[in-house]
Amino acid sequence: MAADVHGWVRVCATAELLPGEMRVAWDGDTPILVLNHDGDLYAMEDRCSHEDFELSAGAFDNEHATIECVLHGAKFDIRDGRPLCPPAYEPVVRFPVQVVDGAVWTRDDRG
Repeated sequence: MAADVHGWVRVCATAELLPGEMRVAWDGDTPILVLNHDGDLYAMEDRCSHEDFELSAGAFDNEHATIECVLHGAKFDIRDGRPLCPPAYEPVVRFPVQVVDGAVWTRDDRG
């Protein structure tokens, strides 16, 4: 994915990320999962906090704003990253997301 001079990484055009859909972008070595929940965009690290496994492989429940890790069934609230059930007890890292000129952008802002 392309990055601009301010460190933001382009995910996709807004038309390519409809409600209930998700996309993965990479900021360096960090996979970032961007999800569209009824028009609101959220970005989180594409790694389960319980086990280093891609959340993007799991089911995104748009109705309840959750994503479930397919490895052990941990569920997370995509709006704040908090775990909703064991075996995960730590939240997923969240990242900023913005829409500029018809494109979705995110970045790993941990410095």
